[in-house]
Amino acid sequence: MDEAPILIVVFFRTEAGREPVKDWLRDLPKDDRKAIGEDIKLVQYRWPLGMPVVRKMEPNLWEVRTRLGEGRTARVFFTVRRGEMALLHGYFKKSDKTPTEDLKLARTRKDQWQGWR
Repeated sequence: MDEAPILIVVFFRTEAGREPVKDWLRDLPKDDRKAIGEDIKLVQYRWPLGMPVVRKMEPNLWEVRTRLGEGRTARVFFTVRRGEMALLHGYFKKSDKTPTEDLKLARTRKDQWQGWR
C-alpha cells in the first residue's frame, strides 16, 4: 500500500506501562500474528470498514475479526479517536456470543484511553 494510512495504530497502555494487546500478540505463533497484523493494517488503510473484517460492538468500540486455521477466530477490540486506532484487548472467540468479561475489559480500557487523551 503506497498511500498514507488513514489511522495510526497505537497500543493501549496500562498505568503500569504494560501493553496487553502487544503482549498477547507476542505469545502467538508467527502465522497467527501475521494474519492478525494484516487485518489490522487493512483497517488502518481502509477505515471505515465493515463486515466481515470489522464489526461495530457499541458506540466507539469495534472488533477486528481474523479467521485463523482450524476454525479459530481471533478478535481485537479497538477504538478510534483523532486519527488513532487504539488496540484495547485481544482474545480468541470460542462461542457464538462475545464473552461479557472480554467486552467489559475492552469498554474499561476504551474509557481509560479516551480519558487520557
